[in-house]
Parts: sequence; structure tokens; C-alpha cells
Amino acid sequence: MQRKRPLRVILDANFLFLPVQYGIDIFEAIADLLCRRVELVLPSPVYEEVMRAAGRYRGPERLATELAKRCVVVEAERLPGETVDDLIVRLASEWRCPVATNDARLRRRLRALGLPVIYLRGLGKLEVEGEVDRLT
Repeated sequence: MQRKRPLRVILDANFLFLPVQYGIDIFEAIADLLCRRVELVLPSPVYEEVMRAAGRYRGPERLATELAKRCVVVEAERLPGETVDDLIVRLASEWRCPVATNDARLRRRLRALGLPVIYLRGLGKLEVEGEVDRLT
């Protein structure tokens, strides 16, 4: 029997703050939600965004940097005029993978492309919009 490789899930920076705000272990919660092994991925510009925030603040930002270090950081170059959100949409489209974000605008963009989105629903419960099984 062949083992499925982990499913890539791109994280938006705001998702790294959920453990502090809601006491969620995002690594375990996303794997449980999707019922499979996952590889949490941070595009390098998202990783840099988190590290810059940590340099300016203390508290939740510091924990977010520790969580970011547990993710797979993928070198990704932004195209001219491309925002970090644009980059996330481009990578998710190319890789055909879900994105974990609480940014409503980014969620709408991803769903319009038929890409699954993992988000926080209520206080401490993650939910997925869209069909993840189609991507595997």
C-alpha cells in the first residue's frame, strides 16, 4: 500500500497568531480537520513579514516566530507589483493546495478560484471551505 505524501497547506501570517489568541495547536488542528498528514508551508515573504513583526513587538508576535520556524519555508519571489496575498493566490493555484487564512478578502479570492480555505469559525474551531479531496 502506497502512503500518501503530506498535503501542502499554505499559511497566511495571520494564522500564526491563532494559538496565542485562541489556544489552538494549528499543526494538530489542521491535520485533524483534513484527516491526513499535512506540510504547513510559509512562502518566504510571509515568513519575512512574521519576523519583521516580531522585531517590533513582544508577546504574540514572538510566539508566531517560533511557530513560523516549525513550518517549511519555501523561497518564493514576488513578481513586480505583486502583493503577498497575490503571491499566496498564485502559489495555491499552481500547487493546487489549500490556504489557511482569516483574511476575508483573500478567502473570497481563493474560493472564486475553487481553492479550499481553512479559517477560524467561532472561538477556537477551524473549518474548511471547499473540497480538499479534489486536490489529492
